[in-house]
Amino acid sequence: MGKEIFRKYGVPVPDSYVVDQASEIKEYRKPVVVKSQILLGGRGKSGGIKFARSADEVKSSVNELLGAKIRGLTVTKVLVEDMINIKHEYYVSITLNRSDRAPVLITSPSGGVEIESVPQNQIFTRRIDPLLGYSDYIGREAAKFMKFDKNLSAQFRDILEKLYRVFQEEDCELVEINPLVETAEGNLIAADAKVIMDNDSMFRHKDIKITDPEKTPLELEAQSKGYSFIELDGQIGVIANGAGLTMATLDALTLHKGKPRNFLDLGGTDDVEIVVNAFDLVLKADPRAILVNIFGGVTKADTVANGIAAAKKRFKITKPIVVRLSGVHEDEGRKILNDNGIESFPTMMEAIERVVKVAGGA
Repeated sequence: MGKEIFRKYGVPVPDSYVVDQASEIKEYRKPVVVKSQILLGGRGKSGGIKFARSADEVKSSVNELLGAKIRGLTVTKVLVEDMINIKHEYYVSITLNRSDRAPVLITSPSGGVEIESVPQNQIFTRRIDPLLGYSDYIGREAAKFMKFDKNLSAQFRDILEKLYRVFQEEDCELVEINPLVETAEGNLIAADAKVIMDNDSMFRHKDIKITDPEKTPLELEAQSKGYSFIELDGQIGVIANGAGLTMATLDALTLHKGKPRNFLDLGGTDDVEIVVNAFDLVLKADPRAILVNIFGGVTKADTVANGIAAAKKRFKITKPIVVRLSGVHEDEGRKILNDNGIESFPTMMEAIERVVKVAGGA
């Protein structure tokens, strides 16, 4: 996906195609590299990259990687990419220096390894003024540091200008090529691509579709609706506000011999519909009982109570619902719950002991 973005901006990348089953392998033309498509660095060291110099090797490499587990992640797609005749490997990136509040260009003649392991005297860094933007003089300084000849210098400066456009126009936090390869034919080409986009900018990039193969369909649905949601293997549905409180809730349930069915962080909200939609997700996980653990601050206790009551009515919930409600407007919230026949408690442990009992234990 990173290389597709590079290709759109004119950054040179090898020809390639993606397959998720061996039947999609194209006719063999030349040696290729078969790369597992997982969100991890260091795939080569973990066995996630294979070199194939024949049609049989391409097929065996694809079959070997598809379905394989690499550092806990399952490979569901591989990239079949033309092999590059490598003469030298370089490093180049543009990233956001938060303390300086500006992009920074980082280049090094030592590529193909983690930049953290490269000696400081082999790294060129240059702040890019966010108001002035990238200028060719920065590229000339970088090319001089890299000791490029006239031909490579021109290619390198062109790539830097295009990388900055990617960084700016695609709302990136990091754009990295490691390695940037000098081929035996005297060309620079991006052999690898790493693009990290700002999550808060994704509404501007509807064309970018990222699905995590490790997520369940329900987790993907929750993600599309903006919820932090993870399915587990227990029987008690969990809704809490704040990741820390949600984790503490799961721990406390386990301590009391209850098994959570899910993790759902409601976050800070004052919207009844957000609470209702959270119930919709948890109900799809089909728990025996539902525990809501709310410590109201930004999240108002009466808003959550109204959301719980609305969800019970809208989804005709007959499963037990147990609520811990504490914080801003908690008295009003507990009255709303009591009026709707929903049990509520002021402390977490009281609510957990009750929900474990009504769920029938572990």
